[in-house]
Amino acid sequence: MAEFNLPDVGEGLTEAEIVVWKVKVGDVIKINDIIVDIETAKSIVELPSPYEGEITELLVAEGETVPVGTPIIRITPADESLTRTDESLSAAVNDSSAPVSDSSTDAPAGEERQAVLVGYGPRSTSLKRRARKGAVSSVDIEKVAQRPAPSALPVAVPERVPEPARVSQPLRALAKPPVRKLAKDLGIDLNDVPTAGEIVTRADVEAFANLGFETPRSSAPQPAVAGDTRIPIKGVRKMMAEAMVTSAFTAPHVTEWVTIDVTRTMELVATLKADPNFAGVRISPLLVIAKAVCLAMRRTPELNSSWDEPAQEIVLKGAVNLGIAAATPRGLVVPNIVDAESMTMLQLAEAFGELIKTARDGRTQPAQMTGGSFTITNIGVFGIDAGTPILNPGEAGILAVGAINKRPWVGADDEIVARWVTTLALSFDHRLVDGERGSRFLSDVAAILTDPAVALTF
Repeated sequence: MAEFNLPDVGEGLTEAEIVVWKVKVGDVIKINDIIVDIETAKSIVELPSPYEGEITELLVAEGETVPVGTPIIRITPADESLTRTDESLSAAVNDSSAPVSDSSTDAPAGEERQAVLVGYGPRSTSLKRRARKGAVSSVDIEKVAQRPAPSALPVAVPERVPEPARVSQPLRALAKPPVRKLAKDLGIDLNDVPTAGEIVTRADVEAFANLGFETPRSSAPQPAVAGDTRIPIKGVRKMMAEAMVTSAFTAPHVTEWVTIDVTRTMELVATLKADPNFAGVRISPLLVIAKAVCLAMRRTPELNSSWDEPAQEIVLKGAVNLGIAAATPRGLVVPNIVDAESMTMLQLAEAFGELIKTARDGRTQPAQMTGGSFTITNIGVFGIDAGTPILNPGEAGILAVGAINKRPWVGADDEIVARWVTTLALSFDHRLVDGERGSRFLSDVAAILTDPAVALTF
């Protein structure tokens, strides 16, 4: 009898929901047959079986959320050798208490290693607090007690101080004023935040907030009221909420708007739809907007950067990993088009189609939603003209595209004519991008969409 434990499929997964079982008791399966769909904080992932044999028992019901390492299924192997895809997967997934052999990551004796899939390192769950200045430890007291006393005078050996007496007046954690403000805004007590140094940093507070620890300031659950419907906060919704809170209280947001005539962009979209080279590919104004963003970044690379707080450095990205916000039945997800700046219009269109289809099917993998450098969100599909988008954590900017519709427009000869018009809203991290650069980037995007021929000058 073999048990298959819920594995860490990457990105430091701590728990997952069993969405749907693909097998039932009595089924005979082979190695790598898909046995279950699980929902992580970022996506729905198919889990293959590491065993060959007969399904004996399903240990977790559909809709239940369980921690990594929990047994989820029992399988009677086809033979006693427990045929596996490889031995590393066996050690990592089936036996969560057995350490994985790795000279660079071996844990000290007595420590347990977390079960992970092949290719992913273990995730440490232990947090160490920094030593407080002035705190008296039991080791210090023992040393005092063991010192030899002069023969002329008796020495009073101090008794061990009870734990409550030592912590009755906790010392105030050291932190800079901006870090204290961030902790206050997030409802976090700085004395509860683990840190590797003497001073609590912004990164320490953000990491503590992302781990979801409760602090003495946490509010009590709201009382139940008849007629209310309660929806568990988990999966994509939980991840999105944590990311938005972190972004809102970490990066100083600035938002600028511009309303433009995009009639020529709409004419270009119609031309591409009629082009045989683009047959079978979905063409939309968002495709041209994405291309315009990539071109504008050539002149303002600060919009394709990130803030490295621990290193105190600004990182200018070497490639544009363009995130496209997609509304799905599971919530908002932002998968990336990697190296978007190097793609032709046709390649970008094909990437768009694949990205949107995968997102709507709930099959976007965690790796596809990490490493983004800039995001586009199309709020216009809901008939919204403009908004103030919140940055995706770790990115310098996000562009919201409003509804594109015909409106009265004053032409060059002062005539009022009907034109295709939209509003663009750019939010950017003011630590990375100052007002002049943010305005220039938005102006460049607007210029290309107003007249796509301008792209030839970039």
